[in-house]
Amino acid sequence: MSNRKEVLKYFEENKEFFENTVYPNIEKYRKGDMTVSVVDENGNPIPNAKIEVKQKNHDFRFGANLFMLDELETEEKNQIYKSRFKDVFNMATLPFYWNSLEEIKGQPRYSKDSYKFYRRPPIDLCIEYCEENNIEPREHALAYDQTFPLWLKNAPVEEVKVELERRYKEISERYKDKIRTIEVTNEMYWGEGVTQFYNHPTYVEWCFKTADKYFPNNQLVINEGTAEAWLYECKCVAPYYAYTEATKLKGARIDAMGMQFHMFFNREEEKEKSNKLYNPIHLYNQMNLYSNLVDALQITEITIPAYSNDKLDEEIQAKLIEYLYTLWFSHPNMEQIIYWNLVDGYTYVYNPDKIPEKIRESQGNMTIGENVYYGGLLNFDLTPKPAYHMLDNLINKKWRTNLDTVATNGEAHLRGFYGEYEIKVTVNGKSTTQTTHLAQGKENNVRIVI
Repeated sequence: MSNRKEVLKYFEENKEFFENTVYPNIEKYRKGDMTVSVVDENGNPIPNAKIEVKQKNHDFRFGANLFMLDELETEEKNQIYKSRFKDVFNMATLPFYWNSLEEIKGQPRYSKDSYKFYRRPPIDLCIEYCEENNIEPREHALAYDQTFPLWLKNAPVEEVKVELERRYKEISERYKDKIRTIEVTNEMYWGEGVTQFYNHPTYVEWCFKTADKYFPNNQLVINEGTAEAWLYECKCVAPYYAYTEATKLKGARIDAMGMQFHMFFNREEEKEKSNKLYNPIHLYNQMNLYSNLVDALQITEITIPAYSNDKLDEEIQAKLIEYLYTLWFSHPNMEQIIYWNLVDGYTYVYNPDKIPEKIRESQGNMTIGENVYYGGLLNFDLTPKPAYHMLDNLINKKWRTNLDTVATNGEAHLRGFYGEYEIKVTVNGKSTTQTTHLAQGKENNVRIVI
């Protein structure tokens, strides 16, 4: 529908903001300088050495949830899913939902041979995939009461604390050295929780202080829904800002603030509901606000709807993603941007009985659950949508440094995006390759002997 183009208007009306702030910030905050010195065995500079620079990975984290790992109907589809994921992303959100991770008390599903639970692959299976593909795993979510197991439903608060601390300890012992980002609490404004503890005034404080005990060297993250993160005015009295600040003032360690960005409204409401959410000035100001509390910001869950497989709808989805990712990537405090569902047709559909037949019926049915938004980056058959190609271009081409140069006087001065690099030096037909890390806040001097 042609009127969908109207949702792009705030971005198009603020092109000057992108030119004067967003693009310069990417150059300033996402890139650094590197000096490559080429010398012989005696330490003498070698002039006119040929240098090939290839960036292998980003320090910035781009990801999606990994909930469909080995969950698709055929092995062929599973392999395509894994390939599409690693080709673009270097971070994966893992499903630590307590009601699926320990559906039966005392029988957790950590190991890769655990029984199947739809959209909840075992954690060890996810870790194995991440380690094989140089992808950083991300924990979601440690204390998310809406997904606490039903065997805790009528338990007293103190019993919930005991069981939750046991969960913290188990996860810490298995994964604290493998998963840096620990998302502690999530969606504190979402109705009622499973347990009585959810409504207790010490809930967030206790969850973070206990997390600090078991994850002292990990990054502790608070996370909130789209409306709470973005729709309030950019003031310190906004609820998410206020309760995060209050928790920190009580002595809890919160290292990063997560903000969801699910555009879960129907096509008819899109223009009205996107009033603030697609306004780059408002979004940037909100990120500035949260930066008063923490040094690190994360976009934790993203759904940008296409609403259909119509060509124009898919092009608008891709264009919105381009604008939003560029805006978020430009903010100095942003460090992770995580899309939610990679594939259409396998999104969350409420199924309290977990009946396999109902699950199969939901797959590919674009009229139920979150499927209705067509918010994935791949079609149900796993073919890429324009949005996938857009992210691939941004992450792997536009925001990646690959260049050839010459060390004229034995030195070459480069500027590139922060991350891991492979540097190949060739002199008189002889070559040597060295890996290095272009890191923010450091002097990046590389000395190569050939």
